[in-house]
Amino acid sequence: MNTDIRYIFLDLGGTFRVIDEDPAYLSAARAKIAQLCGVDTDNPNQWFSDVIDKRYDKYRDWALKFMCEAPEEVLWTRWLAYDFPRERVEAAAAEMTYAYRKTKGERVVTDGGIETVKELYRRGYTLGIVSDLVGTEEVDEWLDHDQLRPYFKTVQQSSVCLIRKPHPAIYYYALEECGSDPKRTCYVGDNLARDIVGAKAAGLGMTIGVRYPGKKPQEITEENKPDRFISHFAQLLDIFPAIK
Repeated sequence: MNTDIRYIFLDLGGTFRVIDEDPAYLSAARAKIAQLCGVDTDNPNQWFSDVIDKRYDKYRDWALKFMCEAPEEVLWTRWLAYDFPRERVEAAAAEMTYAYRKTKGERVVTDGGIETVKELYRRGYTLGIVSDLVGTEEVDEWLDHDQLRPYFKTVQQSSVCLIRKPHPAIYYYALEECGSDPKRTCYVGDNLARDIVGAKAAGLGMTIGVRYPGKKPQEITEENKPDRFISHFAQLLDIFPAIK
């Protein structure tokens, strides 16, 4: 573990952002997808569960196997809505992907997250995001809405670069954009099998695992064991003092 860290890259889902599973929010998103597909149903929740969710499971297996993210048009025309009018699906692919993200819940910054990021930035660290997700619009919209964009020098999304963790290339893109030394870079993530394994494969000097209360325990192996664990995002401030 290298303690001379100058760059900190963050995972999003389950690390910097967490999910609020409001039933009304989820139902509205599912109904939106049915509408965009042209489906007339009195129970969009059931339709979504029977059709889209089952198909997404197969897509996810493929994505994890090949450490790849499909472009939005491909996601819907090949995997999720291949039996609906192609032109309609292609035209609505970005909107449907955004709605699909919402079907899993509303994503909000974890407690103390914004304050911690701003303080790390003030202390002199260069910050970045390296995240797996579908969709190309949501993260940009969120960064602008929460006025967080100035704090991140790089934002690498699997939906944009089409590479998923634990493939080291997505970390390399972030390192290259920041001009950072891997050995002086830390990655913070909650999924040990992807976040930590990928960061180690990319040669990052430090890894931190996130274990928020109430989350399902993960098996720890030599390959996925991080250098440190935190149970609250603000604990990063205890690990990274001001750069002199």
